[in-house]
Amino acid sequence: MKPCIIFGAAGFDGLLCPIPDHALTIAADGGLRHTQALGLSPDVILGDFDSLGYVPEDSRVFPVEKDDTDSMLAVRLGLDRGCTEFFLYGGLDGPRLDHTVANFQTLAYLATHGARGWLIGKDTIVTVASRETLSFDDKAEGILSLFALGNAVRDVTITGLHYPLERGTLTPDFPLGVSNHFTGRDASITVGEGLLLMLWDRACGLPRRTGLC
Repeated sequence: MKPCIIFGAAGFDGLLCPIPDHALTIAADGGLRHTQALGLSPDVILGDFDSLGYVPEDSRVFPVEKDDTDSMLAVRLGLDRGCTEFFLYGGLDGPRLDHTVANFQTLAYLATHGARGWLIGKDTIVTVASRETLSFDDKAEGILSLFALGNAVRDVTITGLHYPLERGTLTPDFPLGVSNHFTGRDASITVGEGLLLMLWDRACGLPRRTGLC
C-alpha cells in the first residue's frame, strides 16, 4: 500500500509510527506547524490558510468558501496520486467539533473509495470499517466503541471483548456499541454491510485488517 500522511491544524502529540520514505506527506493549512516542529518538509502544502494565517511559498491555495475541508482536499489529492492508506494527524483534538465530525465523514469517504483511513489523535484512534475484520492482540487495553455511520451496519460480529456479538445489526439511532472493553484476550470485529465508525485508545496501536470475500 502507498501511504499518505496528512497533517491538519488541530492538536498533535507525535507520530504513531515512522513515516516511510515512499509516503506522500501533505500539510493541510495549519498542519504545516506540525511538520515544521518535526523538521519535516511536506511534499505538498495546501489549504485556504485561514488557520495558519499566512500563505506559504509553493503552496496550493484554495478559497475559504469551498465545498471541501482542507483535510478533504488532502485526501482527494492522495487518492489521485494512488495512495491507498491514509494517516490523518491533527484532525481529532481541535476546538471545532464540527470539523471532528467532518473528519469522521472523511474516513467514510475513504472507505467508500477503496482506501483505508486512520484518524490519529492524542489519546484516540478512529477508523471506518466496511466488509472486513479488524483484529487486536491480547495486549490491547481500554475502551473500544462502535457506531453505525449513515445507515444500519449489518453482520457485525465481536469476539474477545467484554460484550460479544454474533452477526448483529447496529443502527445510527441507538448507541448500542458504545464503551466495550478489551479483556486481555485476542479480539476481533467483523463488519458486513455498512460503515462502522470505530474508536479506541491510541496506546493499543493499529489493528490488523483483513478484507472479506
